[in-house]
Amino acid sequence: MNPTRTRSIATALLAGALALSACGGSSTAVFELDSPNQAGELLADAPAGLVVLDIRTPEEFASGHIAGANNLDFYEPTFADSLDELDKDLPYFVYCNSGNRSATAIDTMKDLGFTEVYELDGGIQAWLQAGLPVQ
Repeated sequence: MNPTRTRSIATALLAGALALSACGGSSTAVFELDSPNQAGELLADAPAGLVVLDIRTPEEFASGHIAGANNLDFYEPTFADSLDELDKDLPYFVYCNSGNRSATAIDTMKDLGFTEVYELDGGIQAWLQAGLPVQ
């Protein structure tokens, strides 16, 4: 077969597969990285059932956290198991200190089948730099 024709067929098949997955796929998952100001707006007008997860250590959490946050220590050996026990159909807002731990946690949440997760870009440090409140 002609190499150009083979590439054309492969391109057409790939385009068709992408179109089918975009139009007919059942995946409606939302994973969004929000600036502190976007996050503040999200929390002010929170989707129903929004769970705020602070994944820093208990000591970090005690030093100040976003109002309504639940603490789930990223460094606990059972962290992934604890995430897996959560209701994956609820929306989640996740943050850590600077964004490193939350980025890893978001990947885990994707793998576990969570459907709506928002991440604070830059962590609580960016939140504080934006002058937003903590408890």
